[in-house]
Amino acid sequence: MAKRKISKASKRRVFTFGVLSIFIVIYFCINSVQYIININKLSNEKKRLDNELLVLKNKEDNLKTEIQKLHDPDYIARYARENYLYSKDGEYVIRIDPKEEPEQAKNDKINHNRTIWISTGGIIVMLIFIKRKK
Repeated sequence: MAKRKISKASKRRVFTFGVLSIFIVIYFCINSVQYIININKLSNEKKRLDNELLVLKNKEDNLKTEIQKLHDPDYIARYARENYLYSKDGEYVIRIDPKEEPEQAKNDKINHNRTIWISTGGIIVMLIFIKRKK
């Protein structure tokens, strides 16, 4: 079999089309990856927005219930007394704010708990020591 000679022009043409086709394939691969990433971001955002929509619908239901309650005069009177410190004639309003424990009381509780644990541990060690002596 005789070898065929390939001309330089043919080699150049094959090389040019080969490089061009490689660039086109790389371009489409990069675009495909970008589209996949974009679709993933959009699906995550859709999930987040669906959750937000559910929360907002729950709030809407609560507000509708509140609107229905506000049509009741007894509820309005009780709400005003509780939240705005209004009172009926002859009533006195005394507001007692819940106070937090003082810092010293918290520290005393922590120290008391430590003392209990240390004493319990000491008693256990003494019992083990006494049992081993026997």
